[in-house]
Amino acid sequence: MARLSLALPWAAVLGVWAQLQQRELSAAWVYGGVGACAVGCAIVGTRWVRGAPAWRSLWVLCALSLGMWAWTGWRASAMERDRWGPDQGVRDVAVVATVEGLPVRGPQSLRFLLRIEAAHVPGVPVRVPERVMASWHGRGTQSMPLVQAGERWAMTLRLRPVHGAANPHGFDRELWLWQHGVGATATVRSGGKDPIAQRLASAPWGVDRARQAVVRAIEDRVPDPRVGGVLRALVVGEQSAIEREDWAVFRTTGVAHLMSISGLHVTMFAWMAMHVLGWVWRRWADVWPAVLLAWPTPSVAAWGGVVLAAGYAVFAGWGLPAQRTVLMLAVVVALRWSARPWPWPVVWSVAMWVVVCWDPWALLQAGFWLSFVAVALLMLSAQPERSSAEPSLWRAAWRGLRLMVREQSLMTVALVPLTLWWFAQVTWVSWFANLIAIPWVTLLVTPLGLLGVVWSPMWDAAAWAMGVLMGVLSLMAEWPWAASMWAVPPWPLALLAVLGGAVSVMPWPTVVRLLGLFALAPALSFAPARPEAGGFELVALDVGQGSAVVVRTARHTLLYDTGPAYGPGSDAGQSVVLPYLWAHGERLDAVVVSHADSDHAGGAAAVARAFPSARWLSSFDDEPQRRCVAGQQWTWDGVRFEVVHPLPSDYGADGRGRLSSNAMSCVLMVSNGAQRAWLGGDIDAAHETRWALANPEVRADVMLAPHHGSASSSSPVLLNTLRPRWVLVQAGYLNRWGHPVPAVVARYEQRGMAWQATPQCGATTWRSAQSPSVQCHRWVRQRYWHHPPMGP
Repeated sequence: MARLSLALPWAAVLGVWAQLQQRELSAAWVYGGVGACAVGCAIVGTRWVRGAPAWRSLWVLCALSLGMWAWTGWRASAMERDRWGPDQGVRDVAVVATVEGLPVRGPQSLRFLLRIEAAHVPGVPVRVPERVMASWHGRGTQSMPLVQAGERWAMTLRLRPVHGAANPHGFDRELWLWQHGVGATATVRSGGKDPIAQRLASAPWGVDRARQAVVRAIEDRVPDPRVGGVLRALVVGEQSAIEREDWAVFRTTGVAHLMSISGLHVTMFAWMAMHVLGWVWRRWADVWPAVLLAWPTPSVAAWGGVVLAAGYAVFAGWGLPAQRTVLMLAVVVALRWSARPWPWPVVWSVAMWVVVCWDPWALLQAGFWLSFVAVALLMLSAQPERSSAEPSLWRAAWRGLRLMVREQSLMTVALVPLTLWWFAQVTWVSWFANLIAIPWVTLLVTPLGLLGVVWSPMWDAAAWAMGVLMGVLSLMAEWPWAASMWAVPPWPLALLAVLGGAVSVMPWPTVVRLLGLFALAPALSFAPARPEAGGFELVALDVGQGSAVVVRTARHTLLYDTGPAYGPGSDAGQSVVLPYLWAHGERLDAVVVSHADSDHAGGAAAVARAFPSARWLSSFDDEPQRRCVAGQQWTWDGVRFEVVHPLPSDYGADGRGRLSSNAMSCVLMVSNGAQRAWLGGDIDAAHETRWALANPEVRADVMLAPHHGSASSSSPVLLNTLRPRWVLVQAGYLNRWGHPVPAVVARYEQRGMAWQATPQCGATTWRSAQSPSVQCHRWVRQRYWHHPPMGP
């Protein structure tokens, strides 16, 4: 029975995992039919299947696995029906909607979640998704409206299908929106010809309004926005309040999990609530002893702690990590107080089962696996206390300190493979940082922050404590060896490393534990395959309306353009380019920034900070040795790199370009003698033609579409000269300029040139060894919640 109890949850998880691998959803009736068959098979297996118990158990396990596959698919089908489909394109719709959650205010924008009540185009009702993520952008000095949680608004939205960048090891925005039930994204129409948005009703008193009141109170009480942002994240779950530089410090020191409402905070709150409730209940029982007979203190404390933890999670925004933790606590308490004493592996497995039933897509989240693996390792490596005597206060404190050091050491070693797999990083200072930060944040900062909701002077103490910790963490983050970025290994090596990390911290013989450490070596020493000598590859990253291309040879890497700036404090260099380079173990040898426009140079500062020793070339640098000029060339591993534009005469005496920014674009050719790539930035048709007429013999196998496929570039003369097999277009999804424009696409197709655009392809890879074809990341990693790709 115990073995079956342990196997049932894993069979259910296996069924969910299998459904999450589907590239496209099956019809809803398929999931309904399979679910009905699974229920029937389970009934038959438990009642009428004859034979050994093992066969009956296997029958039930298979039925459960199929049932969970159908359950997940049926839920996904319902969610899919509530999405704004790609075939619906961009459309202006007038809506009446209620603001959900806390609006996120930026320097010139406001982002908030809307629950749509009614929608129509002129005179005609229209069906739209129930939940929409909306952005309201300011224009110039125009002040943003004060939008509050719970308010009802009438406004015109420009609806767009859900779409996000698709890059190897990049953030999956489409999955994030799917998990949060968002069926479309939108911008609020606020131009001069658009209807003025109207507030229909002020926010009624409720949880979200109370949260927003606390946010404003913290802002008024704590003048330092950095410390105040962390307090807002810990008290009401407003993670967006933490500045990007602080997130970088927290990630480098390995304490980012503490700076939001995570499972640890909810669990600690439940633990403290249980102790307080137990103390209060025992005092009450002294006055009314009959209470203990009806409701024993341990039961009241346990269930009361779960209820209060759920209330804390709701006040903190009811995020997915908090939901998972509350469910886990409820399962643990329910099994603990059942008639049967369940062993911890069964409790752990059943908790995982319940969480996956609640949120099947949690299986794809790092926090899910880090939490469950950490708990399992703590249980496996637990060592019973041998002394039964009541310890003194100092002895108890010493024992607690030893336990904390031991557990932190265990987590640091055992979770290295998971952090490497999910974040491409090994944080060497995490042991020291977490040893300080975990008790400091969970036992001091967070309680003081919560008490500040009742008595605001507590926020002063919380701010001081958080400021001290941030100062210590900032010093740790500046250590040269604080963290190392590492190539993400393939899943077999990652799984081996996870098992090795678990073995290394078990209370087993030293020889066995050393073998576990050796199992970490393949993952830590993994290096992604590179082109052979004389070969090269191009990866056009999906950065939206901008450009960033990684060029790799056998031993060197070049970055052509650094991606766009998305807004104040946000750019593709930090959010797309660097994660890709780190996950592949890349170190840049050179960076070429074609020109100064923000869609090409927006991520330059972030890349420069990460790779200060790389050689830089651009058409706008003040230093002469860092300017790109036709005739510059170098050879790496049998591959020649040559700058072919701009000409020396295109620079003035002061070193500045004589031409427009686009016309000054650095044009780079990469060739190994057999294949050639042509990267042209935003060069215009006139200078394309000038160069092509001067080099009529040059051909190319692949070309980066100049100016993202604009009508001002890709001139017939250039195309007739280069005659590329492939054209790679980097552009934003449904961008307002219509790139690539139909006229340019027609030129490509008339000449038999195959082309791919990043909105439909995602990151696009071309290899000289496989020059007739390209690889689309969106096609390779396609899942049903993703925007449908174009063919590979």
